[in-house]
Amino acid sequence: MIMKKISIIGILFFCASANVFAQQNSDSIKIIQFVFTSDAHYGITRTQFRGDTNVDAHLVNKALLEKINSLSSVLLPQDSGLSAGQLVGPVDFLVEGGDIANRMELPIQSAAISWRQFDEDYLHGLKLISRVSRPAEVYIVPGNHDISNAVGFYRQMVPATDASSMFNIFNLMMKPSMLKTKKTYHYPKDKINYSKDINGIHFMFINLWPDSLERIWMEQDLKNVSLKEPIVIFAHDQPESEAKHFTNPNPPHGIDSADKFENLLAEYYKDGLKIGPESQNKTTIEQNGWVQFLKRHPNIKAYFHGNSNYNEFYTYRGPDSSISLPTFRVDSPMKGKYSSKDERKLSFQLITIDPKSGEMTVRECLWNNDPDNSLKPIQWGDSRTISLQ
Repeated sequence: MIMKKISIIGILFFCASANVFAQQNSDSIKIIQFVFTSDAHYGITRTQFRGDTNVDAHLVNKALLEKINSLSSVLLPQDSGLSAGQLVGPVDFLVEGGDIANRMELPIQSAAISWRQFDEDYLHGLKLISRVSRPAEVYIVPGNHDISNAVGFYRQMVPATDASSMFNIFNLMMKPSMLKTKKTYHYPKDKINYSKDINGIHFMFINLWPDSLERIWMEQDLKNVSLKEPIVIFAHDQPESEAKHFTNPNPPHGIDSADKFENLLAEYYKDGLKIGPESQNKTTIEQNGWVQFLKRHPNIKAYFHGNSNYNEFYTYRGPDSSISLPTFRVDSPMKGKYSSKDERKLSFQLITIDPKSGEMTVRECLWNNDPDNSLKPIQWGDSRTISLQ
């Protein structure tokens, strides 16, 4: 009888322990963790990298992926952020913020070659495993160089156009019933915009920048999103965008060396008629429409971007300082404002979200802090924790 009681107690204890473990495991699965990097710029070289000169982007990005693949076994810093001091562990996905292929101005290689290298490094080279024991996904938004390669540029490119990175991104992310090719991809109608609902967070991946045309798609997408569900946006351009990325306001609205508009955004530029010195190229009118959109959707809680590349955690306030949007700018392995001159500053971002608490921590990962020792672990840089509620 005593043995039976002990057995019953043991079974009950085992069941209770199993339930606790299952609950902990369920809670851990709800945590979202991902990597953000941008501006791979295949086709160009770094002046210096790990003791060599004129190092091809293919080699640099491959080295970056090796460090990203090592993340799971790295301890998070003892900071005030989520999961501080714990192993990074599973990573659910990686976001590439665009400019996979550098613009094909001589002597830059074609977008087709650049895409093949990206495919090898990122799509086949990423080895991270998600919390549900599946390979980490790769999500991509297009950059201005990717789009220029597809639509043409006012300086000579060879070939004149090559939509390889654009139609491949489109096929991977949009999953059309009939796959696009170089011949069938048409940028004016084949925009790359999609969303993912992951554990109560709505992630939006948009085409370059939220101009007036893109916001039409965004409004439609958000019709089915609860006002209580946090929204996180990924785009290539910073919240202000760049004047030259808009469509030429001068008839016949072409891409020409006189006006220097790149016709990457469907919206006509309204703040002027020509592109001048960068400091004079305002986007005030264009931003006002974007700001009004943000005010209509207060559950947009964060914005991630590349394009002007260095690590920065800041707040976008709009032209009239009427909003407050937490914004995260990421470095480039090839064209970082600071890391292109000092390779020890090369970085990407690791983002951890706890949907239950509504907190998100973004951490800077310095992946080449000792160029003489490629085996040295990632060093943690800046971090910021915000509320998504």
